[in-house]
Amino acid sequence: MSTIPQDQWYVAAYGREIGRELFSRTICNESILFWRTASGQVTAMSDRCVHRRFPLSQAPTRLVDDQVVCGYHGFTYGADGACVAVPGQTRVPRTARLRSYPVVEQDSFVWVFIGDPDRADATPVPRAPWLDSRDWTTVSGMEPLAARFGLLVDNLLDLSHETYLHGGYIGTPEVAGTPITTEVDDEAGVVRVARHMADAECPPFYSRSTGLTGRISRWQDIEYTPPCLYLLHSRIAPVGSVPDPDGTDPDAFHVEVVYAITPETDTSTHDFWAVARDFARDDESVSDFLAEQNRTVVLQDVEALDVLERVIAIEPPGYQELSINIDTGGLAARRMLTRLTQPVPAVS
Repeated sequence: MSTIPQDQWYVAAYGREIGRELFSRTICNESILFWRTASGQVTAMSDRCVHRRFPLSQAPTRLVDDQVVCGYHGFTYGADGACVAVPGQTRVPRTARLRSYPVVEQDSFVWVFIGDPDRADATPVPRAPWLDSRDWTTVSGMEPLAARFGLLVDNLLDLSHETYLHGGYIGTPEVAGTPITTEVDDEAGVVRVARHMADAECPPFYSRSTGLTGRISRWQDIEYTPPCLYLLHSRIAPVGSVPDPDGTDPDAFHVEVVYAITPETDTSTHDFWAVARDFARDDESVSDFLAEQNRTVVLQDVEALDVLERVIAIEPPGYQELSINIDTGGLAARRMLTRLTQPVPAVS
């Protein structure tokens, strides 16, 4: 039985990935075909011809105007997934229709709704407004993960691993040594984990991008909205600096780290990552540095989590993990994810 929550919005791609070429990606065990209409709208439909299952993303299938012509037998589909022509006859079978998916393009992401499409309008799409704001500069990418999405959720909600796995990049001793506070907002469906370091070493990720030297005040405030969106609000400032009473923070550098955690299958994941900043916004060298550094950090996570997935696949039944204080956020997220997989009443 799959543990992937249904009736949810998931990030399928960055908007820049989808154009007038047919584009396929597997989301939650479903192979989905994406493309833009002539008017620029993203459309999503099943990547399987109804006739003989030929993948519509496979050449010689082609896009003609706003219709997909299957490269195997010529079945032709409109942007809504309805078949409009079949070979050798004028009558199109009534059931010749591809499954179509609700799509929203927002905050540089293309979101697709997996589950009952009648629930899409009632399910809010999580926000990451920094990613396409003129007041922030963003670098981003995506890495495939050969591990279940829950392992990435665990990883991101316990940043103490930065000290050990990402030393020399983003981790310092103070990350693992500083206690966290955890807040679970069941009504809003959000888990928050905070770690505020008043006097910490400045890791290369920040020293080289901000120019700060010496010790810093470093805040990590996490918001996780199950199942898909993770936000890390990072504040980096000279030791002793605090925001002004009106909320302004002129002495600090702010970074918004965004992860969209999208299951590909039950044991593989699309790891979308983005880093937005409010400083050195026009400095391409800073952008290049942060993109290279964050991709390196992501790949270190990928390597570790791929190993964990292989361990889980062969471990004996009944193995019990040991959890400690740093795991409170991750355990709360697991409980929320479990609730999201429970059956819900049908929409009337």
